[in-house]
Amino acid sequence: LRRRLHGRRRRGRVLVMNPYAFLSQLESDQLHAAIRRAEQNTSAEIRVLIVHEPAPDPVAEAHARFRALRMHKTKRRNAVLILVAPASNTFAIVGDVGIHALCGDDFWRSVRDAMTPHLKARHYTEALLLAIGRAGELLAQHFPPGDDDRNELPDAIVEE
Repeated sequence: LRRRLHGRRRRGRVLVMNPYAFLSQLESDQLHAAIRRAEQNTSAEIRVLIVHEPAPDPVAEAHARFRALRMHKTKRRNAVLILVAPASNTFAIVGDVGIHALCGDDFWRSVRDAMTPHLKARHYTEALLLAIGRAGELLAQHFPPGDDDRNELPDAIVEE
């Protein structure tokens, strides 16, 4: 599910965005609110991670960070991680085994394809809002909230 965010070539080199500049353009309050809204309709968890170093293989990086953030420890194994690595112009969306068993790769490809034009246009908040919204819709269908449901993971954007 790897995609280039954006990049212009100058003398054979791809210009990359500074992760701090990327973060300064994000509307973190909107993203945090979108995660909270999405999670109100599901027992699943959604996290957004912005990594400061390049991630040439963003899917492998997302899986490693997924485990490091202990996202695989949710009660129903139904967490989603959206990883963006501005320094390498890459991103990935990964779900835990409970989610992947129900939706497969096609769903994640559709989210990736919908995000890509926004990212290329440097509409970073819109791209992430779209991903959070689509993931939330899918999760609500397959993982409705239960009586014992609680927020297992923080909703804030993670920077590493």
